[in-house]
Amino acid sequence: MTDDVRLRRGRGALGFSFFVQGVAFALLVTRIPAIQDRYGISDGLLPAFLAAVPVLAGASSVATEHLVKRVAPSVVLRWAQPLVLLSLLGVGAGGQMWHVAVALGAFGLSVGALDASMNMLGVSLQRAYGRSIMLGFHAAYSLGGILGASAAWAGAHWQLNLFVSYLPAVVVLLPLALLGSRRYVDGTGPDGTGPGGAADMGLGAGGFKLLLPLCLVMACAYIGDSTVANWSAKYLQDVLGSSEQMATVPYNVYMVTTLVGRAVGDLGVRRFGAAAVVRAGTLVAAAGFAVVAAAPGAWVGMLGFTLLGIGLCVIVPQTFAAAGRLFPGASDTAVARLNIFNYVGFLIGSPLVGAVGDAWSYRGAMLVPMALVLVTLFQARSFGSEPARYGVRHERRAGDRAVDVGRGGNEV
Repeated sequence: MTDDVRLRRGRGALGFSFFVQGVAFALLVTRIPAIQDRYGISDGLLPAFLAAVPVLAGASSVATEHLVKRVAPSVVLRWAQPLVLLSLLGVGAGGQMWHVAVALGAFGLSVGALDASMNMLGVSLQRAYGRSIMLGFHAAYSLGGILGASAAWAGAHWQLNLFVSYLPAVVVLLPLALLGSRRYVDGTGPDGTGPGGAADMGLGAGGFKLLLPLCLVMACAYIGDSTVANWSAKYLQDVLGSSEQMATVPYNVYMVTTLVGRAVGDLGVRRFGAAAVVRAGTLVAAAGFAVVAAAPGAWVGMLGFTLLGIGLCVIVPQTFAAAGRLFPGASDTAVARLNIFNYVGFLIGSPLVGAVGDAWSYRGAMLVPMALVLVTLFQARSFGSEPARYGVRHERRAGDRAVDVGRGGNEV
């Protein structure tokens, strides 16, 4: 098998992994009211259950940083993804509160390892390709999220219990994910070492300071994302006076525009460079929050959430990619540490907007994530000023692209 074929198969397998994760996460978060009703979780206790998932995921991401020094990220991903799907099924299979506590705990631990290892492989594959492909992986995640949310809507519409609602997705996706995992491709550092070799090169205390601007960008991006996920329906209905049915539309619109933006975003990165695309996305996202805050009615509010999807969708994938470029010999470690701030932003975003909304107004609360997202403009230099090139030592050109296969690309 040639290196190009192996890379293409690895790219397809990893894209499917992102898709599966999008389905699983959407099935969980869109059925939270049903989970609460099934297990009799009080409104006061629900935030603790929900907060436990990102906290455990962050801890698991830290553990994955050390684990990939001994085993390849593909091995972590191969086993983390089935655990995510099985723990999702466990959420729907229990009957007592401790059952769902254990299942959500397992989901949080496995999803942290999954997110970290998926993005590690994505960054290393992008380096191998020598051009931007990271947004395409996250587009697959968005597509999975749309389909997962649609399946959750169908389950709720037909009043299926959680186990029956989750079972078809798990039965279909679990064997396909295991089959696809045979084609994952692991990358290596520029010196050709595998897991445990150059994993920590350049990421000591001083190196982590260089990573901090990207950590800040990641947290702010997820504050914006969690604001849309958790407050768009309430905002449209309570502040802008929409119907309950219409209030469910903004998040779907946001996910669709996120998919479209990510599907074409790699072309923009190749043409204009990552920093320019991230700056443009930041300004569009800030404009979206401003439109939402000032909207006189529901339709203008919908326009604002549409702009948010177009703007925010490019920031997270390019932040992971920038970490890989900044620490080419320690990309796995950088991605694992950066991934923690995904969950930091998720934890901060919703409570922050809620607190400002209660203390002041929900229109004013939308200006808070707008200001935080604008922080990205001041950190855009961390993304580089030109289109990124990879694989300086082993690069070979084919047409207008560069593919670095180096000594990496072990098929597992």
